[in-house]
Amino acid sequence: MTVTDRPFYVSRLPMLFAAKAITATNRFLFQLTKWAVYVIAGLMLYEVIARYSFEHPTSWAPELATLIFGPFFLLGGPYLLHLGGHVAVDIVSSRATGWLKLVLDIVGMLLVLAFGIILVRYSIDPVLQSYEYNETSYSGWNPIIWPTKAFLPLATALIGLQALAEIILAIGNFRNPPDKPTVTEEAPAIAEPEPEIGNTTIQAGTA
Repeated sequence: MTVTDRPFYVSRLPMLFAAKAITATNRFLFQLTKWAVYVIAGLMLYEVIARYSFEHPTSWAPELATLIFGPFFLLGGPYLLHLGGHVAVDIVSSRATGWLKLVLDIVGMLLVLAFGIILVRYSIDPVLQSYEYNETSYSGWNPIIWPTKAFLPLATALIGLQALAEIILAIGNFRNPPDKPTVTEEAPAIAEPEPEIGNTTIQAGTA
């Protein structure tokens, strides 16, 4: 059961609603951008067929696939942080419980938030300059590239917001923990199979 699947026991706090909204937004972007991999694969397949079957390679398909891969990679990061899918050294935090685990989780998310703030600060200016100069890739196709660059500060801001949301959710669940499931909810009892009469009769006859 994930954090978002649990009931929000402190639902009166506006910050908890904001954390839930941030997580839902990042989940939507995660579900949306995952389909971009099929677009990328289709472009590369088209390029291979055009190059080796028809001897007519394109100048736009490989570059377009590269430009799409940037947003595909970046927009999956914020919700992946919520799922705990990023590489982490959790030798201590995985064994911690109670207050210690809460403190370690908060410290980790604060580091992510600080990283996000710094990266947003230093990635906005290159995007604005690229937009002002109408920067292109200077390739044979020569597309405008500032829209792709803009996904870096956007995704970094979202991952910073998700880190803040994780802090709020961790504190909320720590102060109001959900009830532990009963034994029957964790592992329902399995009925023992009835003895097979045929096998019993054969065994008796054999004996």
